[in-house]
Amino acid sequence: MSSHREAPAISRDPVADSTDLYAFTSPDHPDSVTFIANYIPLEGPDGGPNFYSFGDDVLYELHITNGGSAEDAITYQFKFTTEYTDPNTFLYNTGVITSLTSSSWNVRQFYSVTRVRGGHSEMLADRLACPPVNVGVRSTPDYHALAAAAVHPLDGGWVFAGQRREGFYVDLGSIFDLGVLRPFQNDHLIPLPAVGGVDSSKQLNVHSIAIQVPKRHLTRHGELPTDPASADSVIGVYTTASRRKSTILEGGRTTDVGPWVQVSRLGMPLVNEVVIPIGKKDFWNSTDPIHDAQFVSDYAHPQLAGLLPVLYPGVFPNLAAYTKERVDLEAILLTGIPSGIISGFQNSTGSTPADLLRLNMAIPPSSSPNRSGILGGDLAGFPNGRRVFDDVATIEIRAIAGVTIPLVDPTFTPDGAAGVVSDFSAAQFSSGQVPGSGRYIDHFPYLGTPLNGFDVPR
Repeated sequence: MSSHREAPAISRDPVADSTDLYAFTSPDHPDSVTFIANYIPLEGPDGGPNFYSFGDDVLYELHITNGGSAEDAITYQFKFTTEYTDPNTFLYNTGVITSLTSSSWNVRQFYSVTRVRGGHSEMLADRLACPPVNVGVRSTPDYHALAAAAVHPLDGGWVFAGQRREGFYVDLGSIFDLGVLRPFQNDHLIPLPAVGGVDSSKQLNVHSIAIQVPKRHLTRHGELPTDPASADSVIGVYTTASRRKSTILEGGRTTDVGPWVQVSRLGMPLVNEVVIPIGKKDFWNSTDPIHDAQFVSDYAHPQLAGLLPVLYPGVFPNLAAYTKERVDLEAILLTGIPSGIISGFQNSTGSTPADLLRLNMAIPPSSSPNRSGILGGDLAGFPNGRRVFDDVATIEIRAIAGVTIPLVDPTFTPDGAAGVVSDFSAAQFSSGQVPGSGRYIDHFPYLGTPLNGFDVPR
């Protein structure tokens, strides 16, 4: 998955496991940016009786850089508290949940939002209500209304924290079975007939922290970004989860003490998943992006680029012969794309290597979005930020396979397969479409209504 269970330690701590991060100019409010940080991987809708929730003992943070810099400028902090209406029942709810104050809803979560800027902390809101999870047709019959009531106004924008439909799609069972891409598995080292990909996350939910912020609040001088060539139009984004340094267990109770220690982070999708080697993954999660120079060699010579010619004999001869450092991947993933590479576009945050999801806020939303993002000619899509429907798995597979090398090395010719490899086949959906009816909505928080536990799976 994008960053689901990507490191040994965090795979055992799902409430602190950042799964996906999105940042994009809001299509229905283009003077604002929407950020979505997802947590708790592979959420089955029928996960009762202790349904999924955010961690009361976790500090969730969304970090933003601005002015074309890799240094943190703004941080939004989210802290959660769980309350029981009746601690003497094992039930999540004792009847139909008709509102966020319904007496039959037993397990409630509230959260605070604090903004840190220039060393100054300001609590923007407290005791904001999360919605319940989508239990089933009897317990939460009007889930849309419950979720809508949990969208709260915040500082000129909106905020939401709660369960949503999983938006990231990938053939998880295939890609980790010796790098198989089902539509091309007839060319694999261990061949089988080519078939369409399987959407592994089609019937899963996730917990999302979503915040929509006016662009003026994100720039260094409070101005609306209008010039794509300006460094002031570019922001970098990453999310982290932290725990207290020590936990004391006694008599069925836990007490957390000491300073906060970062246990998870996520900027660009799939980096810790497939770029960072397993011996460094936990350490990578504990570090800040500003110190990512120590990982540059893993980007310069990614293991997957070396594996593709081995797993698909004769399919990637040009990639197999390419021994130079992957400067293209270093730019896309670590520094942003500088001016002059792609006409009318840049999202550089300077020369400091840092794993950041970079967004040029002066690029308007596309009237005809393409799920292949910039590779599909859509400058409003990944890796210019990331929209909920962008096919980041395919985009990054194609980049690693060599389609982006000519941007920095015109002497290289990508292999023919590099521009078409995917874990889904073209027959399943066209370049501009995304899979999954109801998976996305056209307004905040943009990820669709979560699947309910009574109907799914079946």
